[in-house]
Amino acid sequence: MRESLLEGMLAGPSGKRNIQPMTSTEDIRRLLLDLAHDLGDGRHMAIAGEGNVSGKLDDHHFLIKASGTRMSTLKPEELVGVDARPLLAALEGGKDLADEEIERLLLEVRTDPDALKPSVESLFHAWLLTLPGIRIIGHVHAIAVNQVLCSPRKRDFAVRRVIPDQVVYCGVESVLIPYVDPGFTLARHMAREVETFRKRTGVLPKIILLENHGIIALGAQHTEVIAALAMAEKAARIFVGAATLGGPVFMDEFEVYRIAGRTDEHYRQRMLERHLPRSDHADPAD
Repeated sequence: MRESLLEGMLAGPSGKRNIQPMTSTEDIRRLLLDLAHDLGDGRHMAIAGEGNVSGKLDDHHFLIKASGTRMSTLKPEELVGVDARPLLAALEGGKDLADEEIERLLLEVRTDPDALKPSVESLFHAWLLTLPGIRIIGHVHAIAVNQVLCSPRKRDFAVRRVIPDQVVYCGVESVLIPYVDPGFTLARHMAREVETFRKRTGVLPKIILLENHGIIALGAQHTEVIAALAMAEKAARIFVGAATLGGPVFMDEFEVYRIAGRTDEHYRQRMLERHLPRSDHADPAD
């Protein structure tokens, strides 16, 4: 990994130390509850105990969905405060952790010892929240996206684009991670793949795709996460439908980068994310 994980947690978007919380803990708790309900109920991207959301509180702490809880009905007490430092230290260390060690670690990092156990995926959330400008993360098991991620066409979906708004909200390409064991192994693998992507492209990914698993969106605001996940699911529906007709026919690479650099598209993205309503999800007939 390019820099110390612990150092990354101390750096803001400018690379300077960021010692101020984004907003109050309760504000972030309410935002994450809205995000979880929207993704789990309004968009049907997670059922039962699937998926998770997290939000950065300050340099060392974040909130994350508790293990086994439902996104659609998530309650305030089911968002757990976590100290990221032991998780980052474990990822940075040379030792592989056994399941029992991970279980103990997840209980030890709770800021409230009486809180529920945080998600086993707290490990990759802790690392992703060290990235410059990333404050909110949403991870879901969206149906159309997983149709592609469980198919031989997954790399095409990750690195090519089918519609212009997919470029705007999901980036010119996404990180694709082969299936690995969720938890500690996935977090380490994800850190390597994201750093490789950042070195190659010079930017952070907006979307991370997990083979046979699901999708992750990262952003500074919850609206970025909603927009990226909703557009990825719509693009996946189009991809799957076009594949039944002998496609997809992908956008030309020149046009993809042209859209990515257009100032009017950047303005439209900011305006749409700002006003995105909770119920504004991609309709299958759209």
